[in-house]
Amino acid sequence: MRPIGFSDHDHAACVRSTMQVAEAQCAERGLRLTPVRRRALEILLSEHRALGAYDLLARLSAEGLGAQPPVAYRALDFLVKAGLAHKIEALNAYVGCVHPGEDHAPAFLICRSCRSVAEADTTPNKSRLGDAARAAGFRIERSVVEAEGLCPACQEPGA
Repeated sequence: MRPIGFSDHDHAACVRSTMQVAEAQCAERGLRLTPVRRRALEILLSEHRALGAYDLLARLSAEGLGAQPPVAYRALDFLVKAGLAHKIEALNAYVGCVHPGEDHAPAFLICRSCRSVAEADTTPNKSRLGDAARAAGFRIERSVVEAEGLCPACQEPGA
């Protein structure tokens, strides 16, 4: 799976198709994608950049969807638990999942300059981490891989 976020692509189609999958997934699982949750996901997907809860709250508030912090935190909690968004631990911020409904172990490539985030798929059980875990008799249940650097747009020419 090629990372989405740093490469040129039809962003409107990306958001549209991801929202369609998210809506279908919620309907299939009996989850309520309320107007606030839906709009929060659209905002997270609108740019491949990590947004903090208060950044999201400002956008929701400007659209008349709530001005109190619990509005954003509840929406984010739902989206993360439903597998529709990911928390970027290093930034204490969130991104929309570009592969909702797929069984994947995402790794996040985080630009330290513009905060854009690309989501790449990793498989811990087939990596050095998986080898180390097996050697220790450890079963990986969850892993978070976050790499920080510079995206192609923020790198100096010829660097």
